[in-house]
Amino acid sequence: METISNVTVFIFWGLSQNPMIEEVCFVVFSFFYTVTLLGNLLIILTVSMGNLLKSPMYFFLNNLSFADICYSSFTAPKMILDLSAKSKTISFRGCMVQLFGFHFFGCIEIFTLVLMAYDRCVAICKPLHYMTIMDWNKCKKLVLGIWVGGFIHSIMQLALVVQLPFCGPNVIDHYLCDVYPLLKLACTDTYVIGVIVTYNSGVISLGSFVILLVSYTVILLFLRKQSAESRRKALSTCGSHIAVVIIFFGPCVFIYMSPNTNFSEDKKIAIFYTVIAPMLNPLIYTLRNAEVKNAMMKLWGRKVYWLAHGKWFEIRML
Repeated sequence: METISNVTVFIFWGLSQNPMIEEVCFVVFSFFYTVTLLGNLLIILTVSMGNLLKSPMYFFLNNLSFADICYSSFTAPKMILDLSAKSKTISFRGCMVQLFGFHFFGCIEIFTLVLMAYDRCVAICKPLHYMTIMDWNKCKKLVLGIWVGGFIHSIMQLALVVQLPFCGPNVIDHYLCDVYPLLKLACTDTYVIGVIVTYNSGVISLGSFVILLVSYTVILLFLRKQSAESRRKALSTCGSHIAVVIIFFGPCVFIYMSPNTNFSEDKKIAIFYTVIAPMLNPLIYTLRNAEVKNAMMKLWGRKVYWLAHGKWFEIRML
C-alpha cells in the first residue's frame, strides 16, 4: 500500500518563544559549538600528528572526537540558526537526513564510550596481557563493528519514520528531527512503532549504560588492592570517563525509555547529550586526563618552540 504524505516542510517550535531567551541561547550555544569543534579537532590533530594512533586508548579517543564533531554538526548549527530566525523550517528530506545523522553518530559515540571503558578495564585489571588482548587488528575490527552497528541502528530508525503518512500538522515541538516528536505528527496509529523505537534506542542507551557502570565498578574494586600511586593514575583516567557517561547517558536513558513524557521538557533535557556532552568530551579528556594532556604539551610545545626558533633565526639572518 502506497504511503500518502501531504507534508513537505516541517516547522520547529524551538527551545523558546521568548526573543530575549533566544538571543542568550544563540550566544551560549554558538560558543559551545565552537568549543566542540576546536576541542575535538585539537584532539584529532594531536593523536594523528603525535603518532599515537597505534595506542588503543588514543585510537578510540580519536574515533570519539570525530564522532563528536559529526554528531554535534547534525544538530547544533540548525538549532543555532533557528534561534536567530523568524521561520524555523526544515524540508521533509532534510528532516530525514538529520534524523539519520543524529542517530548514526550518536550510536557510534555510545558504542565508542563502551569500548573505551572495556579498554581501560583491560589496561588496569590485566596490564601484562593488555597488548595481547587489545592488539592493533582487533582494535580496527572493533571500531569497524561500531560503525556498522551505528548504521544498522540509524537505518532502522529512518525506515520506521520515512514510511509514515504525514497529512496534517507539521509543527515539531522540538529543535531537531527525532523519532518520538515525528510519531506524534503522523496521521496513523504509531503505538507499535513507538514500542520498537523504545526497544531499539532505549535498550541501546540503557544496556550501554549498565555495561559502563559494571565496567567501572570492576575497575574500582580492583583498585582497592593497588598502591596509592596506581589508584591515582587510574582514577585520573576513569574519572573523566565516568563524568562523560553520567552527562551523556542519564538524559538519553530518561528520554528513550520514557516515550510518553512531555516533549517541551524532553527538548530541554536533550541539550545535555546533543550540545553539552560533545563540548565537554575534549575538555574532560585533556584537562582531566594526565596522559592526553602530557601528549598535547609535548607535541604542541615542540611546534611552538620550532616556530619561535625559526622566526628568531630568520630575523637574525636579516
